[in-house]
Amino acid sequence: MSGPYVLSIDQGTTSTRAIVFDRAGNARGRSSRELTQYYPQPGWVEHDPEEIWRGVCLTVPEALADAGLSASDLGAIGLTNQRETTVLWDRSTGAASGRAIVWQDRRTSEYCRQRASDETWLRERTGLVLDPYFSATKLRWILERHESRGQAFGTIDSFILWRLTGGLLHATDRTNASRTLLVNLHTGDWDDELLRYFGVPREVLPTIRPSAGDFGNTCGLDFLPDGVPIRGVAGDQQAALFGQCAFAPGEAKCTYGTGAFFLQHLGDKPLLSRNRLLTTIAASGADRICYALEGAVFVAGAAVQWLRDGLRLFADAAEIEELARGTSPSDAIFVPGFVGLGAPHWVPEARGVLFGLTRGTAPADISRATLEGVALQVVDLIDAAASDAGQRLRTLRVDGGMARNAWFLQRQADFLGLSVVQSPTSEATALGAAYLAGLASGVWKAEEELRALQGVARTFSPAIGDKERDEMLCRWRRAVETVIAFYR
Repeated sequence: MSGPYVLSIDQGTTSTRAIVFDRAGNARGRSSRELTQYYPQPGWVEHDPEEIWRGVCLTVPEALADAGLSASDLGAIGLTNQRETTVLWDRSTGAASGRAIVWQDRRTSEYCRQRASDETWLRERTGLVLDPYFSATKLRWILERHESRGQAFGTIDSFILWRLTGGLLHATDRTNASRTLLVNLHTGDWDDELLRYFGVPREVLPTIRPSAGDFGNTCGLDFLPDGVPIRGVAGDQQAALFGQCAFAPGEAKCTYGTGAFFLQHLGDKPLLSRNRLLTTIAASGADRICYALEGAVFVAGAAVQWLRDGLRLFADAAEIEELARGTSPSDAIFVPGFVGLGAPHWVPEARGVLFGLTRGTAPADISRATLEGVALQVVDLIDAAASDAGQRLRTLRVDGGMARNAWFLQRQADFLGLSVVQSPTSEATALGAAYLAGLASGVWKAEEELRALQGVARTFSPAIGDKERDEMLCRWRRAVETVIAFYR
């Protein structure tokens, strides 16, 4: 099959999506299914792997129908996924051994706390910190409760690849593998010492492949014919960096989804952060290892979802923009640490805290404080990255659901003191997976061809002075320090 279209499967934390892109990088058809979130205990977050798979089975044919196309029109399939989420399944039946443990899950906090003295060598080996966020501690927890013989471990990409190929391929790509705490950052391969440390047998692991490459062909499906090539895989944040065409050192993006994720391209030389950011493997259109500096805010869009579904402050998430726009600055500061604080603090015990409540505090004030809390967390990430890299960014490229909120992006630019460039598409993550698959299959020839497809972007420039910015950052950092002191 060698059609001019690329199907992108985007399996995220809150939904499973399928989008068909044409050679100009335009979305021609799409479909989406929400994903159930399970919270069996405080700090625990789980997904049903079978529901994830059903989402793929439903959205793929719907996206093709929406585009008015058939599978014969596809040149390749690209896959992008929520990272770190961990699932174990039976090799003989393909059945999951239980629910997937989601990246937000905090159940291994005590394990990490007891081994905090080992973090230095783990960071040097993996570029990551010892935190429940990553897959290894989750996998260890599962293996303590399940027999490993005949089982296969994977992040969500591996699980979907297994199903797409009829159980013929157990593989992952470098970007997803680099998020497990089991990969040597410098070799891009599983590390025997790390496997021993976390008690993970090598036989449960997938093979690691470049992000743009051969991930088998579809086989045995009732919604796609056999033989459709799967040629691109990347974790969602690295896919978004690629979808934003940030291929060169110093280019950076922030994606606002369930969480907010900042990545700055480092080129082919890893840089270990002095400020507890992460060094991770970036997606590449060639068979070479590239790196990125990353900071993660665990709760971004999820905080807006909480205001909608938990507090019922509005019926539609888009309403938060008008609520916030209609307010004046107040004393309210919201630190949205519902599942702990990520980089650069790494306090898994922390929880969300709202400061400055008065009798006059209204839903609009809480909405504004929530959006500002997300933006201020991103400032902390970018300031830490500037300290590590020795220079500040000139611009920040942004995408994701919250990047459609113009009021929020203006506040982000205000707090950063630099220009924020809105992606022409809100589908940068899915587009990145499509670009990787298209490069590997010949739909596109080179990365420079992809740059030429970028549309006109809207830019938000800072509209407040240094004094106001510094005062806000000072109040924010005092609030964060208070939260950390309380929960530690």
